[in-house]
Amino acid sequence: MRKSAIAERICLGGHILSLVFGLLGILLVIPHPEMLVHFGSYGQNAMQLSMAGGGVVYMVLGASAVFLYLRRNLGLFCALGFALPSVFISLGAELLGTSTGFPFGNYSYLSGLGYKVAGLVPFTIPLSWFYVGCASYLLARIGLQVDRKPSFLRHAAAVILGAFLLTSWDFVLDPAMSQTSLPFWYWDKPGAFFGMPYQNFAGWMGTGALFMTVAAFLWRKQTVSLERSQLHFPLIVYLSNFAFAIGLSAGAGFITPVILGFAVGILPAFALWMKATPTTTPSIIETGTN
Repeated sequence: MRKSAIAERICLGGHILSLVFGLLGILLVIPHPEMLVHFGSYGQNAMQLSMAGGGVVYMVLGASAVFLYLRRNLGLFCALGFALPSVFISLGAELLGTSTGFPFGNYSYLSGLGYKVAGLVPFTIPLSWFYVGCASYLLARIGLQVDRKPSFLRHAAAVILGAFLLTSWDFVLDPAMSQTSLPFWYWDKPGAFFGMPYQNFAGWMGTGALFMTVAAFLWRKQTVSLERSQLHFPLIVYLSNFAFAIGLSAGAGFITPVILGFAVGILPAFALWMKATPTTTPSIIETGTN
């Protein structure tokens, strides 16, 4: 296996482990701090470090893993062509949102997700838009066979469906992340859907569709011909982050978003993955160059 693939998988593995560790901490340790006594000083120190910087670690590792995946499979230009629009457009939307309430609603970030840009938005938040957004878009683009049968309608459908998959993740994540025993943001004016305003969904759809459209334009000369085995990576990224969101929402008692999340996020993601061309040649994971 090539060095780039090893680094990519190390980052993905670290990302998933960080998600699991953070989920256990939020659901078990924070509500029951007496549990730390059983783990001794090392366990207590590890949990304190996790609570202090766990959110930063899992987002940085997730973004690193997806960027390495894109660079290895599609090239550096395409990696930058998705990373830069997604990071800067989402950062702009988040700064606008935390300042004015548009396009997501009135909300503010708390501590726990790293340094805040302009004192408003943690630098890690645009990274999460990038790596989950990229996984969502690739599943949609490959599943709809845009590059095998290119047309304006297929490109548009991939952007819309990719933005929908991205929004479906937030649909499950947001209620818990703003209302757990360790919230990471809060709504100044809680909305009707488990504390979220419906405006939030429109904001997510619009922001995701915008940076996916820009990325699709920058990729216009690139044929994204990934086979099903090469689509395992985006699927794992999407499902692992969705599982984290489901764990938080289920732990907080928000069962309705969990059930709907399966219907509008997980099932469509699997269906799109199944629509990808079955692997008939050695995977780029095995044959790609550094």
